[in-house]
Amino acid sequence: MCFFATMPLGIYQQRFIMNSVQEIISKSALFHDLPEDYIKEITTISVEKTYTKDENIFLEGDDGNGFYLVADGRVKVYKVSPDGKEKILHFLECGEPFGEVAVFSGKTFPANATAITKVRLIFFPRQSFVNLISRNPSLSLNMMAVLSKRLKQFAVQIEGLALKDVPGRLAGYLLYLSLEQKNNQKINLIITKGQLASLLGTIPETLSRILNKMSNQGLIEVNGRFIDILNPSALKHLASTGKFSDE
Repeated sequence: MCFFATMPLGIYQQRFIMNSVQEIISKSALFHDLPEDYIKEITTISVEKTYTKDENIFLEGDDGNGFYLVADGRVKVYKVSPDGKEKILHFLECGEPFGEVAVFSGKTFPANATAITKVRLIFFPRQSFVNLISRNPSLSLNMMAVLSKRLKQFAVQIEGLALKDVPGRLAGYLLYLSLEQKNNQKINLIITKGQLASLLGTIPETLSRILNKMSNQGLIEVNGRFIDILNPSALKHLASTGKFSDE
């Protein structure tokens, strides 16, 4: 059963239970403003696919033959360095698209995508979708808006990795989650600590040490996968400076 927002890329204002493919498509970031006739036409070219946990959806260099929309479950998009280290670029949930670059470039996928839970996906074949866009130019405007949003997220992520120490990156990410989940006090950490470490460009041991220090200084309280923000102003200061109060 899929719960996701009607607003693009993580602005969670309302949540819906999605059943049919057409409903999922109509509420997604790419298509939520389109007329019903367009939604029906998009639905006719879509293909449902399912993947088990840890199953690869595509690998970097595979033919970019279309793009995907998450209907249920979670997906990670990542790169692998020459020495075999994994760098996570995105975690994607219900209603979020991925692989869209293939639609415009007609080339290979620039990263890997793997199911981190059992997932149900909606696949849009490239050529069929390009034909739709040629008949309905407003589709491409929606896609450009989503791609621009993702480019901005990349810029913020790169800035954080380049300019901030790990404590600042972690504090910034926790504040981002509190905004995304519309809860200023309690965060549901839906990914593992190992995945979070990869996303922040560090290792699990360092992440655990920083979480412990945040807890000891009264910034947060960790209860399993839930994190309570106890001192938002101190957490914002840490996100901004990358330094704890005793440093």
